[in-house]
Amino acid sequence: MSDLGIVLALWQQATAAGEDYVLASIVRVEGSSYRKPGARMLMTQSGRRAGTISGGCLEAEVSRQAWWLTENGPVVKAYSTSFEIDEEDDNSDSFTSIVRPYNLGCGGVVHLLLERRATADAFLQAAHVAFSQRDELGCATILEGNHMGQRAFAHTHQPEAGQILASAARAALKEQQTTIQSLLIEQQNCQVWAEYLPPRCGLFIFGAGDDAQPLVAQALTLGWQVIVADGRSHLASRDRFPGAHDVLVLDHADISSLHLRPHDAAVLMTHSFDQDSRLLAQLLPMPLLYLGVLGPRYRTADLVQHTIERIGGTVAEWMQKVHAPVGLDLGADSPATIALSIVAEIQATLYHQRSQAVTAPATKTARMLNRRVG
Repeated sequence: MSDLGIVLALWQQATAAGEDYVLASIVRVEGSSYRKPGARMLMTQSGRRAGTISGGCLEAEVSRQAWWLTENGPVVKAYSTSFEIDEEDDNSDSFTSIVRPYNLGCGGVVHLLLERRATADAFLQAAHVAFSQRDELGCATILEGNHMGQRAFAHTHQPEAGQILASAARAALKEQQTTIQSLLIEQQNCQVWAEYLPPRCGLFIFGAGDDAQPLVAQALTLGWQVIVADGRSHLASRDRFPGAHDVLVLDHADISSLHLRPHDAAVLMTHSFDQDSRLLAQLLPMPLLYLGVLGPRYRTADLVQHTIERIGGTVAEWMQKVHAPVGLDLGADSPATIALSIVAEIQATLYHQRSQAVTAPATKTARMLNRRVG
């Protein structure tokens, strides 16, 4: 399960038990960091923890400090893991003082928003709906001042935070970017974190053979929603794919009811030329994130040749859209390693698509980033 999925699962348990919690969210990173803005960790009163905000060097320290730091409301704290103390860090344009608990040599400063249930619950509720429905989300959070911790979401906003905050959330959603900006909130200049949360990826696996089983298992560890579909009812069964979100028996390879979205991935691995051809005729015109076909490239070209009789175009045009042979070249020679190569290629495609949704640093922070690279 993805970090967000794990955090949301613990949040639901804490909410059901009436437990308070602290949510730690990375809002800015300067220099090198294992985790990026948007990474989160949830800590409950009973001592349970979900999610990560570093490679393991900050979690214990933040958990130790979180409860007393948030006694009077949300705070933003910066934690340095730089081996060398940089005087410029202490005079940077950061709106927080820098805590140096470790000097571990990772070379970065991680800015964390720490908040309890009173303010974090609104975000977690909105994130839960978006995660469950596989929708994208825009969120604007005030990071300082009298309204610290108040939020606005795309299409909805908290009235007391004002229309400006709601506009920032809508802009993050529209531009698919995460930024920190200074906004005038009720006559006070405040740092606002306008965050874009991309939609949860859906992986549609067409083919329910034995080689689909490790692919399902690996995709589930990444928090993707996984659907398995095949025309063969003896293979497309819950018993064979207990972890999949849905297992479907296709009627004449018709996928019209599946409602694939532009941020979804599809992999053809039925090992049936006829079934693959029928499926490909429907998948090729769709605006998918990723479309992979198992087997050698010449076989996929033959599939496309049969397909264009129904959808038009040329083999060369459609082959540009298809990943064939499917997966990165990892020297895969078993179902598990082939699954790894497929998941890796889809993840690389996801990363490339989302690489623009990054925190826009302030001018001085940008200089620090450039200086510290390498």
